[in-house]
Amino acid sequence: MKKKKEFNVAVVGATGAVGNEMVKTLEARDFPVKSLRLLASAKSVGKTMQFRKHDYDVEELDEGSFEGIDIALFSAGGSVSKEFAPVAVRAGATVIDNSSAWRMDDSVPLVVPEVNADSIAWHKGIIANPNCSTIQMVVVLNPLHKKVKIKRIVVSTYQSVSGTGQKAVDELSQQVRDIFSMKPATHKVYPHQIAFNCLPHIDVFTESGYTKEEIKMVNETKKIMGDNSIEVSATCVRVPVFYSHSESVNVEFTGPMSPEYARDILAIAPGVGVLDIPADNVYPLAIQAAGEDESFVGRIRKDPTVPHGLNMWIVSDNIRKGAALNAVQIAELL
Repeated sequence: MKKKKEFNVAVVGATGAVGNEMVKTLEARDFPVKSLRLLASAKSVGKTMQFRKHDYDVEELDEGSFEGIDIALFSAGGSVSKEFAPVAVRAGATVIDNSSAWRMDDSVPLVVPEVNADSIAWHKGIIANPNCSTIQMVVVLNPLHKKVKIKRIVVSTYQSVSGTGQKAVDELSQQVRDIFSMKPATHKVYPHQIAFNCLPHIDVFTESGYTKEEIKMVNETKKIMGDNSIEVSATCVRVPVFYSHSESVNVEFTGPMSPEYARDILAIAPGVGVLDIPADNVYPLAIQAAGEDESFVGRIRKDPTVPHGLNMWIVSDNIRKGAALNAVQIAELL
């Protein structure tokens, strides 16, 4: 029996929330890892992480970190990716980058395996992982778009604090404790208190009045789905939920698309879970999506204001499918 090929893998930003989940996902999906190198900033050196019941030391990321590496999973922020992804490629590695640094580069494929796996074929060393809120939306919408072309998308997101990182998770936890202890809730990560609040502000505002997060959803959707004619309007909101992003999505099609037809299509679509029995209170919930791999969709109903419109509710774990899982799925395709 032929032995399965194994790969030398590096995880950059291994001690962060997504990096940690990448390591767990490699193990859970039995990725053929020959050797594993865990890389982070100098402040993480000395930490250890487990992989397949063995302890691995976290090493400091530097110019020599990628010698002998076949696949490098990056989740350490855009500036780190801009500096070190080319270093990894020159060393012979293929980079799968979770930051926004390379997503809109015309020479870099932006990949969601369920949608545009064929784009991997033209990579030149770097493959970009899309924004978490974009991933879960296109996983659901692309199967519908293949049947009846989408004309317009209006999406409002309700994004969990884990999308900002562990410091935001800690801040929400502390604020809740402080409020119930009758203490003032302080904030450092966000410009306002997030506990029991909603912030219509993710990433920085641009001159257009839209945030970078909203612009990412517009541009990335078109690139991933390979159709610049799709109009996208986004409003991105941070909500006091720890894990899983939720989205209210209004879709206008160029032809007839009934809720029944949409459910039939999505019931067999890869990576999609349909939870849509409102009479029994069955619809996607953030707390149920947390820890799961699928993008869940429900509340599929007709939009009576346009000839061919649907409304739907999409929920997915932003750390898993929105980041770590998608990156490992790309590695599997490689």
